[in-house]
Amino acid sequence: MINRVVLVGRLTKDPELRYTANGIAVASFTLAVNRPFSNAQGKNEADFINIVVWRKQAENVANYLKKGSQAGVDGRIQTRSFDNNEGRRVFMTEVVGDSVQFLEPRGSGGTGGGGNQNVSQSAGQGSYGQQNDNSGFQSNPNQNSGQGDFGQGNQGNQRNQGGQGNQNDDPFASDGKPIDINDDDLPF
Repeated sequence: MINRVVLVGRLTKDPELRYTANGIAVASFTLAVNRPFSNAQGKNEADFINIVVWRKQAENVANYLKKGSQAGVDGRIQTRSFDNNEGRRVFMTEVVGDSVQFLEPRGSGGTGGGGNQNVSQSAGQGSYGQQNDNSGFQSNPNQNSGQGDFGQGNQGNQRNQGGQGNQNDDPFASDGKPIDINDDDLPF
Protein backbone atom coordinates (compact mmCIF):
# COMPACT_ATOMS: atom_id res chain seq x y z
CA MET A 1 0.00 0.00 0.00
CA ILE A 2 1.16 3.54 -0.70
CA ASN A 3 0.21 6.54 1.41
CA ARG A 4 2.38 9.46 0.25
CA VAL A 5 1.61 13.16 -0.06
CA VAL A 6 3.74 15.96 -1.50
CA LEU A 7 2.41 19.51 -1.12
CA VAL A 8 3.69 23.02 -1.79
CA GLY A 9 1.76 25.99 -0.47
CA ARG A 10 1.65 28.89 1.94
CA LEU A 11 0.80 28.89 5.64
CA THR A 12 -2.57 30.46 6.46
CA LYS A 13 -1.45 31.40 9.99
CA ASP A 14 1.53 30.98 12.29
CA PRO A 15 2.22 27.35 13.30
CA GLU A 16 0.81 26.31 16.66
CA LEU A 17 3.42 24.58 18.87
CA ARG A 18 2.32 22.37 21.78
CA TYR A 19 3.95 19.69 23.90
CA THR A 20 2.53 16.32 24.88
CA ALA A 21 2.44 15.15 28.51
CA ASN A 22 5.72 13.33 27.81
CA GLY A 23 7.37 16.56 26.57
CA ILE A 24 7.29 15.73 22.84
CA ALA A 25 6.85 18.79 20.61
CA VAL A 26 4.01 18.80 18.08
CA ALA A 27 3.23 21.65 15.69
CA SER A 28 0.17 22.06 13.54
CA PHE A 29 -0.54 24.48 10.72
CA THR A 30 -2.71 24.83 7.65
CA LEU A 31 -1.22 24.94 4.18
CA ALA A 32 -3.10 26.69 1.37
CA VAL A 33 -2.40 24.81 -1.86
CA ASN A 34 -3.60 26.28 -5.16
CA ARG A 35 -5.59 24.03 -7.47
CA PRO A 36 -4.09 23.63 -10.96
CA PHE A 37 -7.29 24.82 -12.68
CA SER A 38 -9.67 27.80 -12.57
CA ASN A 39 -13.32 27.81 -11.58
CA ALA A 40 -16.18 28.98 -13.85
CA GLN A 41 -15.40 32.63 -13.03
CA GLY A 42 -11.74 32.18 -14.05
CA LYS A 43 -10.36 32.38 -10.52
CA ASN A 44 -7.96 29.90 -8.95
CA GLU A 45 -9.23 28.14 -5.85
CA ALA A 46 -7.16 26.65 -3.06
CA ASP A 47 -7.40 23.69 -0.73
CA PHE A 48 -6.63 24.24 2.94
CA ILE A 49 -4.84 21.19 4.28
CA ASN A 50 -4.08 20.55 7.95
CA ILE A 51 -0.46 19.52 8.61
CA VAL A 52 1.02 18.02 11.80
CA VAL A 53 4.76 17.65 12.48
CA TRP A 54 6.51 16.16 15.51
CA ARG A 55 9.63 16.51 17.69
CA LYS A 56 12.57 18.72 16.63
CA GLN A 57 10.96 19.27 13.26
CA ALA A 58 7.92 20.78 15.02
CA GLU A 59 10.10 23.21 16.97
CA ASN A 60 11.92 24.30 13.80
CA VAL A 61 8.69 24.80 11.90
CA ALA A 62 7.37 26.95 14.76
CA ASN A 63 10.62 28.95 14.88
CA TYR A 64 11.19 29.52 11.15
CA LEU A 65 7.78 29.53 9.45
CA LYS A 66 5.00 32.07 9.86
CA LYS A 67 1.80 33.14 8.15
CA GLY A 68 2.42 33.50 4.41
CA SER A 69 5.65 31.47 4.36
CA GLN A 70 5.98 29.09 1.45
CA ALA A 71 6.74 25.51 2.41
CA GLY A 72 6.90 22.07 0.86
CA VAL A 73 5.63 19.11 2.88
CA ASP A 74 6.29 15.44 2.24
CA GLY A 75 4.25 13.11 4.41
CA ARG A 76 1.30 10.78 4.71
CA ILE A 77 -2.45 11.15 5.17
CA GLN A 78 -3.83 10.16 8.54
CA THR A 79 -7.43 10.01 9.73
CA ARG A 80 -8.37 10.13 13.40
CA SER A 81 -11.53 10.61 15.41
CA PHE A 82 -12.42 11.96 18.84
CA ASP A 83 -15.46 13.03 20.84
CA ASN A 84 -15.97 16.79 21.08
CA ASN A 85 -17.47 18.77 23.99
CA GLU A 86 -21.03 17.97 22.90
CA GLY A 87 -20.24 14.24 22.87
CA ARG A 88 -20.35 14.00 19.08
CA ARG A 89 -17.77 11.95 17.20
CA VAL A 90 -15.51 14.19 15.06
CA PHE A 91 -13.38 12.79 12.22
CA MET A 92 -10.24 14.63 11.10
CA THR A 93 -8.06 14.00 8.09
CA GLU A 94 -4.61 15.57 8.19
CA VAL A 95 -1.15 15.17 6.72
CA VAL A 96 1.58 13.98 9.08
CA GLY A 97 4.69 15.68 7.72
CA ASP A 98 7.80 13.53 7.48
CA SER A 99 9.82 16.29 5.83
CA VAL A 100 9.28 20.04 5.52
CA GLN A 101 11.17 22.22 3.04
CA PHE A 102 11.40 25.93 3.83
CA LEU A 103 11.09 27.40 0.34
CA GLU A 104 12.00 30.98 1.18
CA PRO A 105 15.06 32.50 2.83
CA ARG A 106 14.73 33.36 6.50
CA GLY A 107 13.22 36.80 7.11
CA SER A 108 11.67 37.16 3.65
CA GLY A 109 8.22 37.65 5.18
CA GLY A 110 6.42 35.35 2.76
CA THR A 111 7.04 37.54 -0.29
CA GLY A 112 8.82 35.00 -2.46
CA GLY A 113 12.41 33.97 -2.92
CA GLY A 114 14.36 30.88 -3.72
CA GLY A 115 16.38 29.81 -0.70
CA ASN A 116 16.23 26.23 0.42
CA GLN A 117 16.11 25.03 3.98
CA ASN A 118 15.39 21.41 4.77
CA VAL A 119 13.91 20.05 7.95
CA SER A 120 13.58 16.30 7.88
CA GLN A 121 12.41 14.12 10.72
CA SER A 122 14.41 11.18 9.40
CA ALA A 123 17.64 13.20 9.15
CA GLY A 124 18.37 12.81 12.89
CA GLN A 125 21.90 14.18 12.86
CA GLY A 126 21.32 16.74 10.10
CA SER A 127 21.67 20.48 10.61
CA TYR A 128 18.04 21.53 10.99
CA GLY A 129 16.95 24.88 9.62
CA GLN A 130 20.34 25.97 8.31
CA GLN A 131 20.59 27.62 4.92
CA ASN A 132 22.32 25.45 2.36
CA ASP A 133 24.75 27.02 -0.09
CA ASN A 134 24.83 24.08 -2.47
CA SER A 135 21.52 24.27 -4.31
CA GLY A 136 19.43 22.46 -1.74
CA PHE A 137 21.73 19.49 -1.16
CA GLN A 138 22.89 19.14 2.41
CA SER A 139 26.50 18.20 2.89
CA ASN A 140 27.72 16.34 5.93
CA PRO A 141 30.80 18.05 7.41
CA ASN A 142 31.71 14.84 9.26
CA GLN A 143 31.94 12.82 6.06
CA ASN A 144 35.61 12.30 5.24
CA SER A 145 35.22 9.02 3.36
CA GLY A 146 37.29 10.17 0.40
CA GLN A 147 34.22 10.34 -1.80
CA GLY A 148 33.60 14.03 -1.10
CA ASP A 149 30.26 15.73 -0.75
CA PHE A 150 27.64 15.38 -3.45
CA GLY A 151 27.88 18.12 -6.03
CA GLN A 152 31.39 19.24 -5.05
CA GLY A 153 33.46 16.95 -7.29
CA ASN A 154 37.20 16.80 -6.74
CA GLN A 155 37.37 20.18 -5.06
CA GLY A 156 35.40 18.75 -2.13
CA ASN A 157 37.98 15.98 -1.76
CA GLN A 158 40.85 18.43 -1.83
CA ARG A 159 39.32 20.57 0.90
CA ASN A 160 38.79 17.47 3.05
CA GLN A 161 42.45 16.47 2.64
CA GLY A 162 44.05 19.34 4.48
CA GLY A 163 42.86 22.20 2.30
CA GLN A 164 45.53 21.63 -0.36
CA GLY A 165 43.11 22.39 -3.20
CA ASN A 166 43.74 25.31 -5.52
CA GLN A 167 40.69 27.30 -6.58
CA ASN A 168 42.42 28.07 -9.91
CA ASP A 169 42.12 24.40 -10.92
CA ASP A 170 38.65 25.09 -12.34
CA PRO A 171 38.86 24.55 -16.12
CA PHE A 172 35.78 26.72 -16.61
CA ALA A 173 37.11 29.73 -14.71
CA SER A 174 37.19 32.89 -16.75
CA ASP A 175 40.75 33.68 -17.80
CA GLY A 176 39.67 36.34 -20.30
CA LYS A 177 39.94 34.06 -23.34
CA PRO A 178 36.90 32.82 -25.29
CA ILE A 179 36.10 29.13 -25.06
CA ASP A 180 36.35 27.40 -28.44
CA ILE A 181 33.85 24.54 -28.69
CA ASN A 182 33.42 22.61 -31.91
CA ASP A 183 29.99 21.15 -32.81
CA ASP A 184 31.63 17.71 -32.89
CA ASP A 185 32.50 18.08 -29.19
CA LEU A 186 28.84 18.46 -28.14
CA PRO A 187 26.95 15.32 -27.18
CA PHE A 188 23.71 16.46 -28.83
